[in-house]
Amino acid sequence: MTPGYLPPEWAPQAAVVLTWPHAHGDWADTLGETETEFVGFAAAIAAREPLIVACHDAAHRRHVAERLTHASVPQARLTLAIAPSNDVWVRDHGPLTVLRDGWRVALDFRFDGWGGKYRAELDNTVTAVLAGQGALGTLGLEALPWVLEGGNIEVDGQGTLLATRPCLMSQTRNDPAAAQALLAALPTLLGVTRLLWVDRGDVLGDDTDGHIDTLARFCDPHTLAYTCADTADRAQHAALDGLEEQLRALRRADGRPYQLVPLPVPAPLYDADGRRLPANYANFLIVNGAVLVPTYGDANDATALARLGDCFPDRAIVPVPARAIVGQNGSLHCASMQIPAAP
Repeated sequence: MTPGYLPPEWAPQAAVVLTWPHAHGDWADTLGETETEFVGFAAAIAAREPLIVACHDAAHRRHVAERLTHASVPQARLTLAIAPSNDVWVRDHGPLTVLRDGWRVALDFRFDGWGGKYRAELDNTVTAVLAGQGALGTLGLEALPWVLEGGNIEVDGQGTLLATRPCLMSQTRNDPAAAQALLAALPTLLGVTRLLWVDRGDVLGDDTDGHIDTLARFCDPHTLAYTCADTADRAQHAALDGLEEQLRALRRADGRPYQLVPLPVPAPLYDADGRRLPANYANFLIVNGAVLVPTYGDANDATALARLGDCFPDRAIVPVPARAIVGQNGSLHCASMQIPAAP
């Protein structure tokens, strides 16, 4: 097989995919607030590139169309498809698109609800259903036998892949033999030549076994923005212990250290049951011409926006409220999946 190439998130994009929240799952109690934030998120994306939305059924599609029309989202940039889902986290159940032989191919990895923690039988079919309806355009589709979640891989576009070991090597996702087969296949599938492991640090409330997109993100091939709690937040500071030290020990392909940019952690947020939510700023989404950054009505929002502005001087830094979205343990990056532009 000809090796593929997974472009970094800052490469030109053709579209972003969202799976829209609905009342048939965990969002029922907070659907109003969540949809308001999703509409704002969708509008911020569609202002810059096309948007593909997976809707649960025909009635849901009509409802989503009304919400987005009311928000003045341009119809020419909107594709609404019917693809039933368990949840909204398309970063993990959506298409991971690579370039291969001058074509774009959507890799459809298995999704098992983060190691069987949640129901995922519908989520596991979303990519194939979207492709079958033509919602993914001219993308080819390739089904793969392994579990690989897009939220746990970061690439720099120059052959380096960054991932957390506890997630990627979890035996609830792939048995040991399958995990080794997946690792062996990554250079061909994604066009990577180096795998850098992170196995320290956790964002409290995270239920993915430590996705990298809550901990450390490439802003360019030599810069990593990472989650860094203040010592006053004792619990979160302790949970992130060792992350910064491990990132400082990583080296670029040329042997140089990465430039590290700390992102603060919002003041603790809790759900109605008193459970801490995994609010963080590393879960931003890069789109054409902008970076969409989750905000939580916290004093640290401004600090995070400013620091990411320094990382992306040529892009607009757009705050997107995500307080309701994080109520189900994810944020903007978790809830979206970009499709790179054709080569």
